Amino acid sequence: MSLTMGLLSREAWAQRLGAFRASPSAYMAAPEGEDLGRDLLSDLRSEKLSEQTKVSMLALSLEYPAQLWPDAPAAEAAATSLLDTLALLPPRPSALRRPLLLAATTALVTGGVLGPTSGASLRLLPLLLGLASGGDLGRRFGPSSDQRPLQATACECLRELESCKPGLLGGCLGLLRGLLGQEGPVAPVQPLSLLLALALRNTLVIQARARASLQGLLTVRAPPPGGGPWNWTLAQEGEAHLQPQAPSWPAAEEECGLSALEPSPEEARELRAAVAQLLDTSYLLTPVAQAQLLWLLGWALRGLRGQPPVLFKPQLVRLLGTAQLALLHAVLALKAAFGEALFTAQDEALLLRRLTLAAQHPALPLPAHLFYLHCLLSFPENCPLGPAGEEAAPLLLEPQLCRGLLPNLLHDPMALLARLHLLCLLCAEDEQKEEKGQAQSPCHYLQELLAGLQQRAALTGGPRALATLCFQASYLVALCLAGHHTVLAPLTHGLAQLYRARPALAPHFVDLLDRVAPELGEPLRVVLRQEVVSRPGGGEALRWHLQMLAKVADRDAQSATLGFLQAAAAHCTDWGLQQALLRVCRALLRAGVGGGLADLLQALARQLEDPDGRDHARLYYVLLSHLSGPKLGVALGPSLAAPALTSSLVAENQGFATALMVQEAPAPIRLSVGRQRAEGPVPVLQLQVEVLEPVYSLELRFRVEGQLYAPLGAVHVPCLCPGRPARPLLLPLQPRRPAPAQLDIRALYTKSTGLTCYTHLPPLPVKFADLFLPFPKLPEGARLGFFEELWDSCLPKGTESRLCCPLGPQGLEALVSRHLEPFVVVARPPTSYHIAIRLPPDSKLLLRLEAAQADGVPVVLRADDWAVLPHVGDYLRGLSAAV
Repeated sequence: MSLTMGLLSREAWAQRLGAFRASPSAYMAAPEGEDLGRDLLSDLRSEKLSEQTKVSMLALSLEYPAQLWPDAPAAEAAATSLLDTLALLPPRPSALRRPLLLAATTALVTGGVLGPTSGASLRLLPLLLGLASGGDLGRRFGPSSDQRPLQATACECLRELESCKPGLLGGCLGLLRGLLGQEGPVAPVQPLSLLLALALRNTLVIQARARASLQGLLTVRAPPPGGGPWNWTLAQEGEAHLQPQAPSWPAAEEECGLSALEPSPEEARELRAAVAQLLDTSYLLTPVAQAQLLWLLGWALRGLRGQPPVLFKPQLVRLLGTAQLALLHAVLALKAAFGEALFTAQDEALLLRRLTLAAQHPALPLPAHLFYLHCLLSFPENCPLGPAGEEAAPLLLEPQLCRGLLPNLLHDPMALLARLHLLCLLCAEDEQKEEKGQAQSPCHYLQELLAGLQQRAALTGGPRALATLCFQASYLVALCLAGHHTVLAPLTHGLAQLYRARPALAPHFVDLLDRVAPELGEPLRVVLRQEVVSRPGGGEALRWHLQMLAKVADRDAQSATLGFLQAAAAHCTDWGLQQALLRVCRALLRAGVGGGLADLLQALARQLEDPDGRDHARLYYVLLSHLSGPKLGVALGPSLAAPALTSSLVAENQGFATALMVQEAPAPIRLSVGRQRAEGPVPVLQLQVEVLEPVYSLELRFRVEGQLYAPLGAVHVPCLCPGRPARPLLLPLQPRRPAPAQLDIRALYTKSTGLTCYTHLPPLPVKFADLFLPFPKLPEGARLGFFEELWDSCLPKGTESRLCCPLGPQGLEALVSRHLEPFVVVARPPTSYHIAIRLPPDSKLLLRLEAAQADGVPVVLRADDWAVLPHVGDYLRGLSAAV
């Protein structure tokens, strides 16, 4: 039976609400979601559900109103139903009145139906204003104990409506002023103060834009005849969506244009009285509410004629010593708004000193510490020097005062970067004062700090976070001190040393070069190119050198660059290195390098092992030979939407980059190891291959970490199709030591669309038993003597060991026939077996298996290489578990 049929119990509603919250969109798309909103409104009037359950249902309507009532008619009907439910509540204390008011307000706002034509809006607005004013609305709204929280909620609802329809409460300014000035049990001060401040700010902005006067709105305390005090005309003019209520200030060119508002002397006096009234009661508000109130009033009076900012002076005296971050931020916002008209030089110095000392407090939490540093970095000065928007340290911020804010390597990374930012601003001022020759100057300290960061980042195997912090600090210094050669020169030298010590940080260098200005970028490119081309062409860091060279290569030092590439080409044996080498060639092509590069491309087209690499080298050579410089730059550019070229070689093949580029793709290939064939001169793995889609020209490349095995050859398959049986692939192994290993596998193949793809396959294990090879077959009579000869030859250079191999229920004969049959030299079943195994490249393993006893089979083994004993033990224990 559907959950939507009939009245739901508390448990059913709890289950339904939980299912909705788990996935609202999926629930609403299901059949049971169609009637959720209707059932919720209906069951809110049920007397069988507890108030706690109904509060949970209303909470859902506050969080997901758009899902419950997705269109305007549904939102209108929902708001009407919620207001009806509110009116039907009995006159006893109830926890539902406040959530019902909030839910009705939310439905009207999110549904977009708030307006003079909405019946629910015309019912809700007088109700909210009556509750906010503390008027006698009858016993239906509960006892007097419920009135004060209900009044606060009504003010919050009105503030939300005013935010969505700026100017809606423009006709209520006088009424709200009267409520705030009343004595006795009136509406709570905080929500009413914020409501009045918001309505005042919106009215001033809208009237200024309309170039109209206040029209006595601050003094009218009774609604006009024929309707409520709702100013729908002002609300329509305020549809331009004023800035959100965020504690930030608009730029000068984006201000509200309040200077166009010219209030009469009486209106100016009433406006000052309203602002003073709000400021006088602000100390009763919470710190966050006070900050919001100051921001609203500051924006309302900024640029308004006849309204001196001295009204804020008493609040400034009270708040200069505050420990609340929200209030301190509000003070700085007032300083940014009014400057020296409100803050004297002594106030500015006091505020700077307070911020500096507070930021040095050792017990300060990191977020608060970062806040104080941000305030110092963005301090709004009364008379800043330099052009607008240029970063600079405050003029009154003395270096001696900032000694405790200098960064060191022990600081948290975020705090270190913020302190470093401040140090950079001090360095810029220090150079202007020509103090850089001092040993303890900020520039000298900055260089020592950068050197320490670079030394930590250069530690081989060090945390990546240390390297990241070093490059973040380098970028910040380059950003703040772009024109200061005395700082950038040591920074460039230090970064070059860092690359020399740890080339694996090449991706960080590439990212830094992409972001910094030419003042640091150009000299850094030069020194990094010199670092790379001065190295030999091989080594483990070759791929990092090639990645770096692809970023910094240009027309300068062509001979050194080409010499490095020619030496590196001999070491580029795998596909990844070859592609990195070709990316450098591509960068040189785009830079306009000519003759020597053509010879290199011809050599690469002949000697590269990978066919894809040879094709690319050949293509680059053809482009270099046939296209002029500008056309070559366009052909090799990153965009395929380049203008059409006169060369048919490019014009007819604009997609050549995509067609010839190897694309990394998910693996449509599955590999597994088949049954071993113990024959031949070397061990051979049988690989079973399956494909999920047609694959052509498949090339499988195998690699074993370390030096255990000689390089393995690639395996080629012309064509594979899903559903068709494929022959096993044979992979010869050439161990340098008899030990198990793991194969790293990469596949290069062509899809039916013609694209060449590259992928990693899951690694495959090479087990110790996969290396076993039999000795040559001998006549029956010579086998025992041959085994004894091998047995004696193992000592004294080799080793002997004895162990007991547990057996399963099938016994010794089953174990030998299943796993060791090809290697049996002498067999006396079921009591004794002599087994000889050849281990490449030149080792042997001999086993004597005797009659099974109660605890297992006694095994005596000899080997001429003691290093194989651990592998033999693991192998025999695995046999006992497999039988």
